[in-house]
Parts: sequence; structure tokens; C-alpha cells
Amino acid sequence: MPSDELAASLAACARGDRGGLKRIFDGEAARLIAVAERILRRRELAEEVVQDAFIRIWTSAHQYSPERGSARGWIHAIVRNRALNMLRDGRREDTVEDDRLETLRESDQLDHILSAWHALDQNSRLRECLGTLDEMKRRGILLAYVGGYTHGEIAGRLRLPLGTTKSWIRRGLSALRECMA
Repeated sequence: MPSDELAASLAACARGDRGGLKRIFDGEAARLIAVAERILRRRELAEEVVQDAFIRIWTSAHQYSPERGSARGWIHAIVRNRALNMLRDGRREDTVEDDRLETLRESDQLDHILSAWHALDQNSRLRECLGTLDEMKRRGILLAYVGGYTHGEIAGRLRLPLGTTKSWIRRGLSALRECMA
């Protein structure tokens, strides 16, 4: 969708014209989902973010000012900020359906990952060093490096803020490096 057409559709939204919102959706939704998916790494969460963003676009279109930037930039900023907020809030895991079988399977997998350090050789230096870490740092490191989870997914699983999770993993890795040296 050309920039001037996008700006006109946004102005129509500000006037309460639903057709403007539909034109924006038809022209931009696929790109917006791609932006959110790059941040969240999950399609269903990206779609949720874009849905929330379109509600925000509809209710806040009157706040858009062409003097401050392009309509496309304004819309993309809303989507990007919504995706980052979702990531930061750790809601990535809260939106997954809590199907009992899947929960059990995931729980078994989680237990397997978290107990992986016990499977190391008794005389292993890595095992000894992992044992010196506090439980949460060890969990974060094992989930990231054995389970392959992202920091956002780990934050959701441990029900912790993303920043705290990243700090614990970083500090844990630093302690491991020091212990292994």
C-alpha cells in the first residue's frame, strides 16, 4: 500500500470510518505479522500482537501526526512495541493451550533437561561447577543450552521477568567460566 494511501486510511480511521481500518489491514497485516513473528518467533503470538495492534490503531488513529513521521512507521512502531511488551512480560508461555497430555509431555521433557547435569560423569568438572550454582541459575542455563529455549521462553516457564532471567543466565555462565578455569 502506498504511503499516501496508508496515511489517508489512517485519517479515515481517526474519523471513525471502518473502511480505513479494513484497507490498512488488507494492505499491511502480512507485513506486520512478519515483524511481530521476527521478534516473538511464534506465529500464533505474532497474530495476537497484530490483532491487539489493530485495536490500538483504531482507538488511537487520531493521535497520528504526519509531521512526526510516516503512517507506516507509526503503525509498525505500535506492532513492534506490542511484541516487545509481550516478550518482556513473559506472556509467550501463558498463551499456549494447557492441554493435559501436552503439559505432561512438556513436564517430562523439562524434568529431563533439568536433570541432565546429574547424568554427567561423577568426576566431571562441569557437573561439579553446575552443582555450585544456585537452582535458578542452573535451571536457566540448562533450559537455554540443553533445552534450546530462548530467554523469553525461559522467563515464561520460570514465571520471571525477562531481564531477571537474562541476568541470572549471564551470571551463571560467568560463574561456570570462573569455576571451569
